[in-house]
Amino acid sequence: MSDARKVFVLDTNVLIHDPQAIIQFADNDVVLPIVVLEEMDKVKRGFDELARNVRETSRMLDELTQGMTDLAAGCPLPGGGMLYFELGRDGEVELPPALDLSSNDNRIIALTMALQREHIERSVVIVSKDINLRIKARALGLVSEDYHSDQVVKDDAVLPSGYMSLPEDEWLSLGQDMSIKHGEFYRIQWPESLQRPGINDFIMLPDGQLLRCMSIEDNTVELQTTHGYGSQRNAIWGIQAKNPGQNMAMSLLLDDTLDMVTMLGQAGTGKTLLALACGLHQCMEESRYEKILVTRATVPLGQDIGYLPGTEKEKMEPWMGAISDNLSMLLGNEFLGINNLQQFRIEIAALSFARGRTFNKTWLIVDEAQNLTPHQMKSIITRMGEGSKIVILGNNAQIDTPYLTKFSNGLSMAIMSFRNWPFAGHVTLESSERSRLAAYAVEVL
Repeated sequence: MSDARKVFVLDTNVLIHDPQAIIQFADNDVVLPIVVLEEMDKVKRGFDELARNVRETSRMLDELTQGMTDLAAGCPLPGGGMLYFELGRDGEVELPPALDLSSNDNRIIALTMALQREHIERSVVIVSKDINLRIKARALGLVSEDYHSDQVVKDDAVLPSGYMSLPEDEWLSLGQDMSIKHGEFYRIQWPESLQRPGINDFIMLPDGQLLRCMSIEDNTVELQTTHGYGSQRNAIWGIQAKNPGQNMAMSLLLDDTLDMVTMLGQAGTGKTLLALACGLHQCMEESRYEKILVTRATVPLGQDIGYLPGTEKEKMEPWMGAISDNLSMLLGNEFLGINNLQQFRIEIAALSFARGRTFNKTWLIVDEAQNLTPHQMKSIITRMGEGSKIVILGNNAQIDTPYLTKFSNGLSMAIMSFRNWPFAGHVTLESSERSRLAAYAVEVL
C-alpha cells in the first residue's frame, strides 16, 4: 500500500446503499473485509432494491478483478488507488471482552485496528452507514466516517425554497429600469448585488403580489404576475389557496408546460391535497391527462404490519391512508373507498411495479419521496413518457428509511438536479393548514 494514500475500510451497508461506492474514493486505497462479501452473498437473491444493489456491486467487483491472478497484491481502481480483499486478522488484535468476534461489525473493527497498527504512518478509516459501528470504532480510538459521496447537498439550507421576498425599497429600485408588457410581464435588468431568482422561482412583493421568474437572459429577468387561487371563485376542485405558498404550488401544478413539480413541506402544509385537487382538475375537467397514478415508498412509521395478502391495489391500501383521507375531502359522498377509484381515473401502484413501464399522458404523484433513494427516484422519473407530469412530494423531517438523510435521499436529489431546468418547478410550503393544533405541534415538537 502506498504511504501517501488513506485506507478506507468499507462496511456492507455502504455497498448496498451505493453500488458505485468502490470507485468513489479518488486515489485512496479501499479495503473490503471478507465478511462484507459473506453478508452480500446472503442478500443477493430477490427483487427488492437491496438485492439489486448487491448484484450490481458483485458485477462491478467481477469486472474490476477480471484477469487478476493474485488479488493479494491488490486490484487497481479507476481513480488510481488500489482495492484489497482482507480475509480477516482476528488474532492480531485483542478487542474488549464486550465485543464478541462472532459479530461481523466487530470483525471489521478488529481488521481496521490491525491495519492501523501495520500502517502507522497512514490514516485508516472505517466507512459505514451504521451509526453504532462508527461510535464503537471511535471509542476504540479509530477514525470512522459516514459515507458522503452520495450526498447531493452538504447543507439543507442550500435546498431552494422556490421563492424570495423583496422589500419595498429593493422593488422600487428595480422599477427604475423596468419595462412592462401587456400589464403582466416585467422585464428587469437584475443588479449583481441582489440575489437572482431561479427559473420558475417566485418573488413576493411587499403588497403580497406574486411574480414568477419565466426566463433569465444574461442579467435580464422576465417576471410574470401569478394567478390568484385564494378566492372561492378561483378554487380548483373546491380547494382554494390559504397562503402564498399554496398559491405558488397551484400555479406550478396547473402549468401544463412543466413536466415536473417538487413540493417540500412539513406535515399539514397541503402537499397531497393540492396535488390531488389539481390532478383531478387537469384530468377530469380539462382532459389533459388520461389518469392519475399515485405511488409512495412503503416504509412503516412504527412496527411493520407484516405480509399483506391480495392484489397490488389491496396490498397498497394500508399505505394510502393519506390519499384516501384527501380524496374523501375532495370527492365527498362520491368517494366510496379505494375500490371505486377507477371512475375518477385514479390508480394506485407500488414502486416495485414501475420498472419497465412507461407512463404516457399520466399525472403521477410520488408521495413520501423523502424515503426514496436517488436510484429509486431516477427509476421513477425515467419512466415518464410524452404528455405526462410528475409531482414529487415529501418532508425531509420525516425520513423513515435506514441510512437515508435529508442530504442524500431521492427527494433532495430531484430538487437539486432539476434546479433551473425550465420545465420543472419547486416550492417549499411552510405554513401548516391542517389545524391550529397541528401547526403548533410542528413548531414545538
